[in-house]
Amino acid sequence: MQASPPDTMFGEQVSILMREVAADVVMPRFRSLAPGEVAEKTPGEIVTVADREAEARLYAGLAALDAGARIVGEEAVSRDPGLLDGVGDGRVWLIDPLDGTANFAAGRFPFGMMIALVEDGEPIEGWIFDPPSGRLCHARRGHGATCDGQPVPVSGPRSRRLPPRAALGSHFLEPDRRAALHAFAARTLDVQPVPRCAAESYVRLVLGQDDIALFQRILPWDHAAGALFLTEAGGKITHWDCTPYRVGGSGKGVLAAADAKLWHLASGLVRDPVAGLVGREDNLHA
Repeated sequence: MQASPPDTMFGEQVSILMREVAADVVMPRFRSLAPGEVAEKTPGEIVTVADREAEARLYAGLAALDAGARIVGEEAVSRDPGLLDGVGDGRVWLIDPLDGTANFAAGRFPFGMMIALVEDGEPIEGWIFDPPSGRLCHARRGHGATCDGQPVPVSGPRSRRLPPRAALGSHFLEPDRRAALHAFAARTLDVQPVPRCAAESYVRLVLGQDDIALFQRILPWDHAAGALFLTEAGGKITHWDCTPYRVGGSGKGVLAAADAKLWHLASGLVRDPVAGLVGREDNLHA
């Protein structure tokens, strides 16, 4: 299937939709959640009324914009995991209505909203919105990336910050493996705390606050928009085994970097047996 021609892209319509939902649903509940508006959906993961209401509004808005397209949202999948079947086939909208829910529920930053349009596993348009600041990042395959409407320059090799700054999303690893990974990475990288919000992680890579990001889980709504934003700005993203990132693919983990040289440095770390990441049979898709 060929990607949609330029005149069917949805940049401004989706941007308006996200801003409206953030203003009506998300921000009014920030630091104002009632006890009954927060629940545990899986062990260690919470959901709020804002997640669910925002997803319903975004779903309805996308359905009106692109009638007949498949739409997959994080909260719908939590209720019916079968909705992820075949997510890498055909034309699919992916919704993360509130990324960084734990931050949001605790009354802290960052948190964000992400939407991606994917065709046959390849992101072709993506949006990353930061409700508190109103910052909106957008990318369209082959047409570059923007932040608040301004083009993001395609990066060449980044001026080396030594050591490179890395955020390692390893909080789902067993504690001993996590400690071993961080100790090994600290030999060559400046390991920073992760923001616990993929919407923020990808923007930090593009805007220069971080150089490398590693993610354990590959839930498609967490990465599709960010992967496109990063690559359109000159970055590189793969799975841990260096196979290309693909929505619905079978690769484990995600490795992202601001440019190809930084990715090459990080990939050597990930593939080193001491890191203990590649070759393990962990379920990293959940």
